[in-house]
This record gives sequence, structure tokens and C-alpha cells, in this order.
Amino acid sequence: MKNKILSIVSVIAFLMGMSACHSPEDFNPTVERNIINNLTASFPDDDSDDNSFTSEIDYTNHVITVVFPYNYPKLSDNVLQQSDLKKMRVIADLDNNVYVYPTLLFMDMTQENFITVKDQTGTSTEYKVVAEIRKSNECAITKFNLTSLGLSGIINESTKTISLISLESIGEMLADVTISHGATISPDPRTVALNYDQEQKLTVTAQNGTTQSVYTVKKEIPEKIAAGLRANSAKLLWTKKLTDVGITSTNMVTGIAVTNDYVVINDRGNSNAIYLDGRTGANVGTINISSFAGSLTNFYATADDGDNILFTNLVPNSGNVFTVWRVRGVNGTPEKYIEFNVTSAIGRKLSVQGSLDGDAIITAPYYGTSGQFARWQVVNGALKSQTPDLVVSQGLGSWGDNADVIYSDPTDPTSDYFAAFYSTPRNLCWFNGKTNTIRYNGPEVSANWIQNAVDYKVFNKVAYVLSNSVNSFTWGTDDSIYLFDLAGNSLDNQPINFGSDGLGVNGNYGAKALGSQNANGTGDVALKVSSNGYYLYIYFMFTNGYVGCVQCDCIDM
Repeated sequence: MKNKILSIVSVIAFLMGMSACHSPEDFNPTVERNIINNLTASFPDDDSDDNSFTSEIDYTNHVITVVFPYNYPKLSDNVLQQSDLKKMRVIADLDNNVYVYPTLLFMDMTQENFITVKDQTGTSTEYKVVAEIRKSNECAITKFNLTSLGLSGIINESTKTISLISLESIGEMLADVTISHGATISPDPRTVALNYDQEQKLTVTAQNGTTQSVYTVKKEIPEKIAAGLRANSAKLLWTKKLTDVGITSTNMVTGIAVTNDYVVINDRGNSNAIYLDGRTGANVGTINISSFAGSLTNFYATADDGDNILFTNLVPNSGNVFTVWRVRGVNGTPEKYIEFNVTSAIGRKLSVQGSLDGDAIITAPYYGTSGQFARWQVVNGALKSQTPDLVVSQGLGSWGDNADVIYSDPTDPTSDYFAAFYSTPRNLCWFNGKTNTIRYNGPEVSANWIQNAVDYKVFNKVAYVLSNSVNSFTWGTDDSIYLFDLAGNSLDNQPINFGSDGLGVNGNYGAKALGSQNANGTGDVALKVSSNGYYLYIYFMFTNGYVGCVQCDCIDM
């Protein structure tokens, strides 16, 4: 037995010796296929979102073409000239352990440039870099309305059809149409009255003169899916820097009032409230609120379902009389709607469920309290009392200066409601409206981030709640929005991914994304259902950052 053991040991030792005699294999770094993936150019000293121009790379002939738009800024009529490209900042996207020479910083792109790319094996390849100013190939219809009849066309981009929902005769009329920038449309329904009781073919030709799309406009009623949002229908419709729409203040934009067609931006102390097109984000006009405007007297704004826009003052900072101003649509004149004496802090947020022209429930939190808020009721277009009811939500800590409350039923003050706040428990809460106790909690939000806005809407038979969380620091990443599907009687189902692997909203549209700070930690959200019931619009605003819109639909495609 001893001899057998010794023999085995000898064999193992021999094998180990054989292994030790092998030379170690040379380490070869992974050689990536492309080596250089992109070359991005931009104008120095221009912080516009349009100021980033990517490239097309011909790896066979070693040519990098940086593509510039025919118009710059993108949606302007200004024609970009080759001479404008004299000094461009350039950045290369390289694989690991790849180097480029000479060191990139600026290029004169009015002429050819040459760079050398050295890969992981030490092999060098010379690339020629050229600029091309290229006309757009976009040829889409993005809006089609028959304004005189209040009809909004349902655009199915995949089938290139536009549905006009009408059981009545439409006849001949002009249309309000938006097409891709620089494109043309034939026939042009904006200048030629077409008979929409018959199918119409519209050809959109891109700015480049060659790429085309043909749309069919027809009167019909598209099918809806059984309930709720169509999966994967969400898209980021538009975003605008607040500075780009005309906001010059810092830390003064507190809220948005979203009507059926417009987004009104509340800028404290600004006598002219800017409003944007709700579907495109384009500036449309201003509302004259000079009769009450001030940094503490138009502190916040919201809107109901009937295009009534409401502004609040801040109590007690502006005195002990809480005042709500009503403006009937963007062309309306301010009039006092609510006025009552109060010593508690109120006015940082106001929410309306329903319409002031019908039935509504209005809520405003009392700040520095544990779950207290004021509640007014509107019945058949009449405010029941200037003095609100006091409601006390149970199970909350003090919500400090940040809270928002929205009811679910405009006709029932005992219906369930939803609250977002900066307090424990640190999540969105769904409350039993009869007992004022918490039914369900949403996912926990870090104490670093401020929750302070919530909205509620029913869309295609399903109730949805929208909330936010805000980053008030110069560090960290937040500035997020959350949509909850309530069909399962919980706050567990979030049907839209707003993160970096989804729509890319969260973390990218707050003040920090622009190198700034939202010192007051303010922001807002709003839900709006289109008048035809086919679209749900999700609006968000982060102070000192952006305002934007996400569109979803329920069309059975």
C-alpha cells in the first residue's frame, strides 16, 4: 500500500513538473471591431440641445463624415454655411486602450482633417475627417387637426394613416397640420380645403427632396385596446429648457398648469405667464396676470379639466389671506375665486380634480403639519364655501414645505386620495378617503430626494397616478417621475420605464443636468387625457431645468 501511495505521489509530482515547464501564454487584449465608434463635433460656447453633431464612419475607406443639419438651430430657417464650421470642438468615442493622434480639441471643418487611430495591438490607421451639411430626410406628419370642428386626427405612424373620429359629415375644410421641419406636403391641407368625407392621400417630401411618406386621411373610429395604455406606446414627445422658452429667473418657476391644449408656466413675479403648445412645446403666447403678480402672490399655478387656470399666493409670507385667482383659459382675465383668512402655511401647491364649471374637489396642504390639508368642493359649477374643510391624513410625519394631494372622484369628498410629500413614510401614499388612513404605499424614495407633486387621471377605464422626486443638491442623480397603474389595487405596477434603459427622462432633465441647482427643490407633474380619449399626456417640470411631455396611447394597432 505504501509503495502504491508513493507511486501516485511521484506521478503527480511529474505532472506538476511538466506543467511548470510550459511557458505562460502571452496576454492578448481584446481587439474591438470598430476601434473608433464616433466622432462628435459641436460649436464652442453654445449650450443648445441641438449642438451635437455625430458622424458616419466608413471603416473600409477610412473616412469619417461629420453630419451637420441644413438648418441650425435645428428648427430655425437659418441655413448653416460651410464657413460656419471654422472652429469646431471634437470628441472621439474610442474603444478601450485605443488612442488618437494628434490630440483632439478643435478642428477647422471647412477643410479635410487627418487623424491617426492606434488600436490595442499597436496598429495605426489614418482616417480622413470631413464635414457634410445634409438636408433632413424626415418626412412625417406629427399633428393633424380640424380645428373648426374640434377634431384631432389619430396618427398611426406605422401604417401611415390618420383617423378622424366623426359620425357626422365633415365636408371640405382647411386643416391645422404640422410636418417635419423643412418638409413639404402635397396637396397642402393648410391652404387647400379637402373633403374629409372621402379618403385623402397626402404626400410628405423631406427637406432633401427625395425621401417621401404617403399618409391616408380617413373618417373612422379606431379600435381601442381593452383597457389602459398600449404596451410600449410611450414616447418622449418633447422637452424644453426653461431658459429656452423665455424664463430668465432662477428658483422661481414652481409649477405648470396644463389645459387641453397648452402648458402654462408659473414664474413667480412674472406679470406675463408664458404658455406653450402642449403637443409640441413651442411658445404660443402669454397670459397677463399683472393684476396680482408678485414673487409671493403668483406662487403656484394649476389647472382643472375645464381649462380653468388657478394661481395661489403664499401664506403667511404674503399675509394671512389665502387667495386663489381663476383665469378661464389662456385668453381669460384673472378673477378672485377663493379668499379666506388663515394663519397656517398654505399655497405652495394646489390640486383640482374635476372642473370648476361642473363638479370638482380642490385641495391645498397646510405646511409644517402632519398630514393636514384644506378641501373645497364645487357642485354644479358653484363653490360650496370660501372656507374649506380640514382633513387630517393619518400615519404621517410632518411634511414640512413639500406636499401635494389629489382626490380620485370630483363628486365625492370621501373618495380615495393620493399624497406625495417629503416625510415619513418616504413614498407615495394611497389613502382611504373615508378613514384618512393609508391603503397602499408606493416604492420607497431616498430621503435625499424631495417628493412634492402628484396627479390622478382615468384613461381607457384604468386609473393612473403620476408623482415625482426632486434633487435639490449639486451632487447625486434624481429628478424623476413615476407613473402607477392602479388596476391591481396597489402602487406596485409602474407601466412605463422612465429610466436610462427606458425613455431616459429620470436624471436627465433637472437643474443638475444643466450644471445648475434646484435650490428650493421644486417641480411639478400633470396628467392630461386627450379630448378624443386616445392619448394620455404626461407632463413634468423641474425648476431650473426642463419642462417636457411624454405621450402614450390606447390604440389597437
